[in-house]
Amino acid sequence: MRALPAAAVAVVTLLAYGALPAHARPAAPRIAWAACPEDAQVQCGTIKVPADHARPTGPAITLTMARRPAGDPARRIGTLLVNPGGPGGSAVDFTLNAGSFFGAEVRERFDIVGMDPRGVGRSSPVLCSRDLIDTQPSVLIESEQQYAAMLAYNRKLAADCAARSGPVFGHVDTAAVVRDLDTVRGALGERKITFYGASYGTLIGQQYAERYPDRLRGLVLDGVMDHSADLDRFLVQETAAAQDSFGEFVKWCARDHKCVLRGQNIPKLFVAAMARARAGQLINPYDPPNKLGVAQLTMAAFTAFYDPQWYSFAYYLRDAMMTGRRAAPRAAPPVDLIDHSFAPVFCEDWRFPVSGYADLQRRLRTPAASAPQMLVSPLAMTAVASCLGWPSPPDNPQRPVPPLTGPASALLVNSVHDPATAYAWAQQVTARLGPSARLLTYDGWGHVVYNKSPCVSAAVDRYLLTGVPVAAGTRCPAVEPPPFGVG
Repeated sequence: MRALPAAAVAVVTLLAYGALPAHARPAAPRIAWAACPEDAQVQCGTIKVPADHARPTGPAITLTMARRPAGDPARRIGTLLVNPGGPGGSAVDFTLNAGSFFGAEVRERFDIVGMDPRGVGRSSPVLCSRDLIDTQPSVLIESEQQYAAMLAYNRKLAADCAARSGPVFGHVDTAAVVRDLDTVRGALGERKITFYGASYGTLIGQQYAERYPDRLRGLVLDGVMDHSADLDRFLVQETAAAQDSFGEFVKWCARDHKCVLRGQNIPKLFVAAMARARAGQLINPYDPPNKLGVAQLTMAAFTAFYDPQWYSFAYYLRDAMMTGRRAAPRAAPPVDLIDHSFAPVFCEDWRFPVSGYADLQRRLRTPAASAPQMLVSPLAMTAVASCLGWPSPPDNPQRPVPPLTGPASALLVNSVHDPATAYAWAQQVTARLGPSARLLTYDGWGHVVYNKSPCVSAAVDRYLLTGVPVAAGTRCPAVEPPPFGVG
């Protein structure tokens, strides 16, 4: 999509700016802050950046951010930049809600700043037709015809989103977000930042540390992405993580009297539910009379494992097998366009070379062999299926993260039973980052664990405040999650 390779453009641009006198170089953008409409205690602002960093004088896009000022300015350490992941999560919303997420001392000592990544939320979002989004084929592809339909759909979706989104489309990869993030750092007047990234936000943190190692004070990666995973390892390790979380749900049900499925053979029950879903006979218990397909059923389980919400999912599965008796929720009013950044971002960050339906099925057989309930990670399959036939190659494809080279250390955090970012990923990335990186292991469940355990949150807070990482091999004990909506 670029006339020159990105590395060559970066060199040319750097040389060109270096040759200019200081007064002729582009001025750092300034952020005009005002009270956020959602919360007057939080400031909101915008800046302009190039849609394509390889064309700094080309079309511009708008980045939107929120800042929660430090509660104790006299003891302020600096700026904590945050990202909640996705791809597609709003860092502005995360900052607005930071008062209930981060510990009191962190809120007192840091300005907390969240920038919606380009293409997401309030930052020149990728917009697509809701009607088209609603017609997406099942990502669980089980025939040549379904494979062809997915390719055709993805091409049509990409064309639709490109036509509606303006110059940002095609430039929403994480490497571009990292450059935006450093622009924000400069606009904030900070020589160094501290960064907290969750889930997909950990990829932003890793690549920021690679590109700007001397501009980091500290780095927390919670729920760690491994950007070195090729297609096969991506599918195998993600599916193993999802199946492991299913097994933990089964163990919970056996020990907790609040589980409505206690005493039943849950693995067998789930396989039976999948058979009914495949036959078109399983009703959505929260939206009758609509039916559940296999992909929707496994995604419901997968989503429930995030917190985890075992208690609620047991009811969901029970009611689905009873054909569903709950009243359907009132439908939301239709909207012509919706923010849809997952595929446009993911397909610029990952290369998934599938040559056809037979190749896809061959690759899926390995993870499915050891995952009789989940078959394949719903998140991994959504990512792979969404990128089939995508019209442009990734600008920021997989590569191993290099060792940390700057003065800052890194604290990685992951649960052993994480359904979305496999614990193995956290181990692999920690090893590659080198001796300045430490892994804090949570011997519990769920995805993104900062506020799931007092032990974890205390360790992360100490690191954020002091910059001193935990000792190698530090672990935090599991905390049994309460029933959903309780505690």
